[in-house]
Amino acid sequence: MLLPAPECQALMEALSQPIKQAGETIMEIHARGVVAREKPDGSPVSEADEAAEAILLAALADLAPDIPVISEENAASHAVAAPEQFFLVDPVDGTREFLRPDGNGAFTVNIGLVQNGAPVMGLVLAPALDRAFRGVVGIGAVEVAGGVSRALQVRPVPATGPVAVASRSHRDDETNAWLAVNGITETRAAGSSVKFGLLAAGEADVYPRFGQTMEWDTAAGEAVLCAAGGKVLTPDGAPFVYGKPAYRNGAFIACAGFVPG
Repeated sequence: MLLPAPECQALMEALSQPIKQAGETIMEIHARGVVAREKPDGSPVSEADEAAEAILLAALADLAPDIPVISEENAASHAVAAPEQFFLVDPVDGTREFLRPDGNGAFTVNIGLVQNGAPVMGLVLAPALDRAFRGVVGIGAVEVAGGVSRALQVRPVPATGPVAVASRSHRDDETNAWLAVNGITETRAAGSSVKFGLLAAGEADVYPRFGQTMEWDTAAGEAVLCAAGGKVLTPDGAPFVYGKPAYRNGAFIACAGFVPG
């Protein structure tokens, strides 16, 4: 049975403590130095990914034992055919950002709930930035920063023109071409699903992504953005759906106030 929005809201609140614990664990590991190894697909994984995932999976098993979980670090789950309702978990989104020596903090912990191919609830925590974005579609989105909570709403495009956010580590020629075609000259670089949070918080207007991502990279952030009044589309304007083969994303445009024509 699909969880209705009020139950999603209650679940989101119940998950706020476990995701905070995961964030604290990640920061403890970061403080003492991180050693990463390479996974078979060439992407990095560290002790922080595995420790945070253990916390999140235990919490989900306790709070919602009947809902399947697809998690980045559980490779076996990637072969599971998508049910009508499932969680997508990324214990450290932006591992390359996490491993950067400059410590800019652009990494997140993500939990998203998908129903019938669309994210409906999401939690995105950026522990190094002390910013937590949460949302339930149909109810609303909030940010908690410094212990203070505020409602989120996407902004109208400023009179000075739209601001795009783009990947710090994965920006490519297709992204640059899309920005040029749409007349967008001001961009802000950021890593991980923080970009969805910036859109939901009214700090930017659009996030085009043509490089590879996985569904656990985007589901939580998309739910927050949609709860704040935004949407995510394919480049040709079609809905961006979840439950794709191997949970691999194609290109997308995450829209706050700016929607391409």
